[in-house]
Amino acid sequence: MKRIITMTVLNRPGVLNRITNLFSKRNYNIESISVGLTEQEGVSRITCVVHVENDGMVEQITKQLNKQIDVLKVADISDQAIVARELVLMKVPVLPHNRAEIYSIIEPFRASVIDVSKDSIIIQLTGETEKIEAFIDLIKPYGIRELARTGTTAFPRGNQRTGQQKSFSFM
Repeated sequence: MKRIITMTVLNRPGVLNRITNLFSKRNYNIESISVGLTEQEGVSRITCVVHVENDGMVEQITKQLNKQIDVLKVADISDQAIVARELVLMKVPVLPHNRAEIYSIIEPFRASVIDVSKDSIIIQLTGETEKIEAFIDLIKPYGIRELARTGTTAFPRGNQRTGQQKSFSFM
Protein backbone atom coordinates (compact mmCIF):
# COMPACT_ATOMS: atom_id res chain seq x y z
CA MET A 1 0.00 0.00 0.00
CA LYS A 2 1.12 3.54 -0.71
CA ARG A 3 1.59 5.84 2.28
CA ILE A 4 2.33 9.57 2.48
CA ILE A 5 4.56 10.57 5.38
CA THR A 6 5.26 14.22 6.14
CA MET A 7 8.00 15.54 8.38
CA THR A 8 9.16 18.89 9.60
CA VAL A 9 12.89 18.92 10.21
CA LEU A 10 15.59 21.35 11.17
CA ASN A 11 17.22 22.68 8.03
CA ARG A 12 20.77 21.48 8.70
CA PRO A 13 23.42 19.73 6.60
CA GLY A 14 23.07 15.95 6.51
CA VAL A 15 19.45 15.73 7.73
CA LEU A 16 18.05 14.51 4.42
CA ASN A 17 20.90 12.02 4.08
CA ARG A 18 20.21 10.55 7.53
CA ILE A 19 16.50 10.23 6.78
CA THR A 20 16.99 8.52 3.41
CA ASN A 21 19.61 6.21 4.96
CA LEU A 22 17.04 5.21 7.58
CA PHE A 23 14.69 4.10 4.79
CA SER A 24 17.39 2.26 2.81
CA LYS A 25 18.81 0.42 5.86
CA ARG A 26 15.37 -1.02 6.49
CA ASN A 27 14.89 -1.83 2.81
CA TYR A 28 11.96 0.57 2.30
CA ASN A 29 11.72 2.17 -1.11
CA ILE A 30 10.90 5.87 -1.36
CA GLU A 31 8.69 6.33 -4.43
CA SER A 32 8.95 10.11 -4.27
CA ILE A 33 10.43 12.68 -1.93
CA SER A 34 9.85 16.41 -1.88
CA VAL A 35 11.76 18.84 0.34
CA GLY A 36 11.40 22.57 0.80
CA LEU A 37 11.53 25.43 3.27
CA THR A 38 8.50 26.18 5.44
CA GLU A 39 7.02 29.36 6.87
CA GLN A 40 9.34 28.94 9.88
CA GLU A 41 12.95 30.02 9.44
CA GLY A 42 15.37 27.11 9.73
CA VAL A 43 12.65 24.46 9.28
CA SER A 44 11.99 22.33 6.17
CA ARG A 45 9.10 20.06 5.24
CA ILE A 46 9.78 16.64 3.74
CA THR A 47 7.02 14.67 2.05
CA CYS A 48 7.79 11.01 1.30
CA VAL A 49 5.63 8.60 -0.63
CA VAL A 50 6.55 5.05 0.33
CA HIS A 51 5.19 1.64 -0.57
CA VAL A 52 4.77 -0.69 2.41
CA GLU A 53 3.18 -4.09 2.85
CA ASN A 54 1.27 -3.38 6.08
CA ASP A 55 0.42 -0.78 8.72
CA GLY A 56 3.07 -2.16 11.07
CA MET A 57 5.77 -1.12 8.63
CA VAL A 58 4.44 2.47 8.56
CA GLU A 59 4.33 2.53 12.34
CA GLN A 60 7.93 1.31 12.47
CA ILE A 61 9.04 3.98 9.97
CA THR A 62 7.36 6.80 11.90
CA LYS A 63 8.83 5.60 15.21
CA GLN A 64 12.33 5.47 13.72
CA LEU A 65 11.93 8.91 12.12
CA ASN A 66 10.76 10.38 15.43
CA LYS A 67 14.02 9.19 17.02
CA GLN A 68 16.08 11.31 14.64
CA ILE A 69 17.43 14.36 16.46
CA ASP A 70 16.69 16.91 13.72
CA VAL A 71 13.14 15.64 13.09
CA LEU A 72 10.56 17.89 14.74
CA LYS A 73 7.31 16.22 13.68
CA VAL A 74 6.32 13.10 11.72
CA ALA A 75 2.86 12.25 10.41
CA ASP A 76 1.34 9.56 8.21
CA ILE A 77 -1.39 11.56 6.46
CA SER A 78 -2.47 8.81 4.07
CA ASP A 79 -5.83 8.16 5.76
CA GLN A 80 -6.74 11.84 6.13
CA ALA A 81 -8.47 14.18 3.72
CA ILE A 82 -5.45 15.79 2.05
CA VAL A 83 -4.47 18.19 -0.68
CA ALA A 84 -1.64 16.59 -2.66
CA ARG A 85 0.11 18.05 -5.68
CA GLU A 86 2.98 17.26 -7.98
CA LEU A 87 4.68 19.31 -10.70
CA VAL A 88 5.89 17.96 -14.02
CA LEU A 89 7.87 19.69 -16.75
CA MET A 90 8.14 17.97 -20.10
CA LYS A 91 9.68 18.80 -23.44
CA VAL A 92 7.60 17.49 -26.32
CA PRO A 93 8.58 17.57 -30.00
CA VAL A 94 6.04 19.36 -32.19
CA LEU A 95 5.60 19.45 -35.92
CA PRO A 96 3.32 21.83 -37.82
CA HIS A 97 0.78 19.06 -38.48
CA ASN A 98 0.44 17.93 -34.83
CA ARG A 99 0.82 21.21 -32.91
CA ALA A 100 -2.96 21.82 -32.72
CA GLU A 101 -3.52 18.22 -31.58
CA ILE A 102 -1.04 18.58 -28.75
CA TYR A 103 -2.56 21.90 -27.66
CA SER A 104 -6.00 20.23 -27.59
CA ILE A 105 -4.62 17.71 -25.07
CA ILE A 106 -2.98 20.43 -22.96
CA GLU A 107 -6.11 22.57 -22.57
CA PRO A 108 -8.45 20.21 -20.62
CA PHE A 109 -5.65 19.40 -18.17
CA ARG A 110 -5.10 23.13 -17.53
CA ALA A 111 -1.43 22.66 -18.30
CA SER A 112 0.71 25.59 -19.42
CA VAL A 113 3.08 25.91 -22.32
CA ILE A 114 6.02 27.73 -20.79
CA ASP A 115 8.46 27.63 -23.71
CA VAL A 116 8.00 27.35 -27.45
CA SER A 117 10.64 26.68 -30.07
CA LYS A 118 10.50 25.75 -33.74
CA ASP A 119 10.50 22.02 -33.06
CA SER A 120 9.42 21.57 -29.41
CA ILE A 121 7.39 22.96 -26.52
CA ILE A 122 7.89 22.74 -22.78
CA ILE A 123 4.74 21.97 -20.82
CA GLN A 124 4.14 22.56 -17.11
CA LEU A 125 1.41 20.70 -15.25
CA THR A 126 0.49 20.53 -11.58
CA GLY A 127 -2.00 18.21 -9.96
CA GLU A 128 -2.51 14.90 -8.26
CA THR A 129 -0.30 12.01 -9.32
CA GLU A 130 -3.17 10.32 -11.19
CA LYS A 131 -3.74 13.46 -13.28
CA ILE A 132 -0.02 13.69 -14.10
CA GLU A 133 0.06 10.00 -15.11
CA ALA A 134 -3.02 10.38 -17.34
CA PHE A 135 -1.49 13.41 -19.07
CA ILE A 136 1.82 11.63 -19.66
CA ASP A 137 -0.04 8.64 -21.15
CA LEU A 138 -1.84 10.93 -23.61
CA ILE A 139 1.33 12.80 -24.64
CA LYS A 140 3.55 9.69 -25.01
CA PRO A 141 2.47 8.89 -28.58
CA TYR A 142 3.80 12.31 -29.68
CA GLY A 143 7.14 11.64 -28.00
CA ILE A 144 8.67 13.03 -24.83
CA ARG A 145 12.20 14.36 -25.17
CA GLU A 146 12.69 15.19 -21.48
CA LEU A 147 10.60 14.85 -18.35
CA ALA A 148 11.15 16.05 -14.76
CA ARG A 149 8.79 15.49 -11.84
CA THR A 150 8.94 16.99 -8.37
CA GLY A 151 7.29 14.20 -6.43
CA THR A 152 4.22 14.61 -4.25
CA THR A 153 3.87 17.31 -1.64
CA ALA A 154 0.80 17.29 0.61
CA PHE A 155 -1.10 18.87 3.50
CA PRO A 156 -4.10 17.65 5.47
CA ARG A 157 -7.23 19.66 4.62
CA GLY A 158 -8.63 22.18 7.08
CA ASN A 159 -7.71 21.94 10.76
CA GLN A 160 -6.91 18.23 10.92
CA ARG A 161 -4.10 17.21 13.21
CA THR A 162 -0.98 16.02 11.44
CA GLY A 163 0.38 13.68 14.09
CA GLN A 164 2.20 14.11 17.34
CA GLN A 165 4.72 16.90 17.65
CA LYS A 166 8.02 16.49 19.41
CA SER A 167 9.03 19.34 21.64
CA PHE A 168 11.85 21.47 20.35
CA SER A 169 13.41 24.86 20.75
CA PHE A 170 15.29 27.10 18.38
CA MET A 171 18.64 28.39 19.49
